[in-house]
Amino acid sequence: MSLRVDSIDAAAARVARWFARRPTRAGNTRVLAVDGRSGGGKTTLARAVAGRLGAPVLPMDDLYDGWDGLASGVGQLVEGILRPLADGRRPRWRRYDWAAGRYGALVTLDPVGLLVVEGVGAGARAAAPLLSGLVYVAAPASLRRRRALARDGDTFIPHWDRWAGQEERYLAADDVAGRADILVNGAPGADEL
Repeated sequence: MSLRVDSIDAAAARVARWFARRPTRAGNTRVLAVDGRSGGGKTTLARAVAGRLGAPVLPMDDLYDGWDGLASGVGQLVEGILRPLADGRRPRWRRYDWAAGRYGALVTLDPVGLLVVEGVGAGARAAAPLLSGLVYVAAPASLRRRRALARDGDTFIPHWDRWAGQEERYLAADDVAGRADILVNGAPGADEL
């Protein structure tokens, strides 16, 4: 289902209504993955959906092992969070400390009925059996880059091409957009995605 709406808030309302009826697949937890490329609008949509559902948001940024860590982030998501939820255990993982350039504090997630995971890798094929829903957010490349660099400034500039390459390989290999339950236009009003 493709969702082209006038605002991210309108998309969030529709996604939240749809997701509220989805089955649990990670134990007693319904997990919504919000995936897409950097700067596409994932975080904004995920926070809006989570706010409507009263669910916590887990950013994939907490799971990546730095600028080359998209694959390791997916591994942490599946092994550290989703499988423990499915087994009725409390998920525990190390949060990546971007300033220190290494994994830092141990985080424990109390059992929850709903969880929104946002970021590149949230909808990985390896996670699919434990997800209750997958939303893919798309926006034009030029807009995504402007947003990402405005958000992260000089920190992201030297890493943009390297990270974009990881995104391209992951999204192609895992066919995230093709497997998504809902496709959302992360740039309402834009003519082309």
